[in-house]
Amino acid sequence: MDRKIEKKTWTPKRIALLGSGVLLIGFIFYQLIFADSRSSMNVNMERITIATVKEGEFTDYIPVSGTIEPGEVFYLDALEGGNIQQIVRESGAIVNRGDTILLLSNSKLQLEVMERESGLYFQINNLRQVRLQLDQNDLNQQAQLAEIDYQISLLRPQYERFRELHNKKLVSDREFEEVREQYEYNVKRRKLTYEAYRNDSMSRAIQKKQLQDSERRMNQSLNGVGHILDNLAVRAPISGQLSTEQIEVGQSITPGQRFGQIDILDKFKIRVQIDELYLPRVYTGLKGSFNFSGGSYEVEIFKIYPNVTSGRFEVDMAFTDDVPNGIRRGQTVRIRLELGESQQAVLLPTGGFYKDTGGNWVFVVDQQSGKAEKRNIRLGRKNPEYYEVIEGLKPGDKVIVSGYENFGKNEVLNLK
Repeated sequence: MDRKIEKKTWTPKRIALLGSGVLLIGFIFYQLIFADSRSSMNVNMERITIATVKEGEFTDYIPVSGTIEPGEVFYLDALEGGNIQQIVRESGAIVNRGDTILLLSNSKLQLEVMERESGLYFQINNLRQVRLQLDQNDLNQQAQLAEIDYQISLLRPQYERFRELHNKKLVSDREFEEVREQYEYNVKRRKLTYEAYRNDSMSRAIQKKQLQDSERRMNQSLNGVGHILDNLAVRAPISGQLSTEQIEVGQSITPGQRFGQIDILDKFKIRVQIDELYLPRVYTGLKGSFNFSGGSYEVEIFKIYPNVTSGRFEVDMAFTDDVPNGIRRGQTVRIRLELGESQQAVLLPTGGFYKDTGGNWVFVVDQQSGKAEKRNIRLGRKNPEYYEVIEGLKPGDKVIVSGYENFGKNEVLNLK
């Protein structure tokens, strides 16, 4: 008797197909719910730079370059013009005060000086002649007074004798009147002559004072004219190092022309150029330091030139202590200019990442997973070594600080 065979519902093939479907659906569900959907790329660790975030002292400073300049300069301007006859001291020489630097020749000036001296001598001689004439007038008036006094001395006894005789009726009225008239005439004459002498003497005193002042001024002018030719010998006004422009024997120099300078050797300053970005933060008294010949030297801003040229402005810095031995005008030094007080902060080393992210985010390395993930951060101040971290990072975090230009828009880096 034949037996009916029942058809099996769950065949191995069907079970396999169903299992595959369940696994596929589960995988898709996992990818949608749990898997990392962020874009990623593989990165060779040898091509990146990783730095560690740390906590430390943040020093707000910028590196600047400065040029050594003399602290005090005396400029050399020609007082008189002429042709260079001799160059006595060459540029770069050490000179003492009073040393001759140049000798000039100027025949026209010499002739003018001679003419002016002759004119002044002539005027001085005229003044002396006038003074002599005043003295002579004084003597003449004194002689007149002496003559009148002599006449009075002769007439007074005669007048008194005739007056007594006239009172006794021993001489006539006519004889007495003649003697009296002569006597009284000389007395009146002396009074008038003395009055004139007194007035003339006062006038002469004023004139002589004016003549004396005029003569003194002329003598001063004469002395000044005599020293004009001394200016043809250009001398050092102070001691120091001479620096002159390119000058040659026979070259013409005009009055007032600047041809060089003398630098004080024991005084220096540093002329520093700073980016205009820092102009609001720079003020007199800011300190800086630089290394020279194995030593560190402190400097301080004492003058600011606020005019901005080609995006930079200038300041002058002075040494606060000793000046380095061997430093010379024109040398360049690298200065660490401090813009503020040091403070404790979370520090992130500087790197090329900033130009790609603007400091808004970085890739933080997870050493366990071997990945670097994008993280938003906020940075504060910056110096050449570190950024000040405001938020987003903590000490010990590992950050890729090299450039991000090859990472595109990926949010995860698989480090290989």
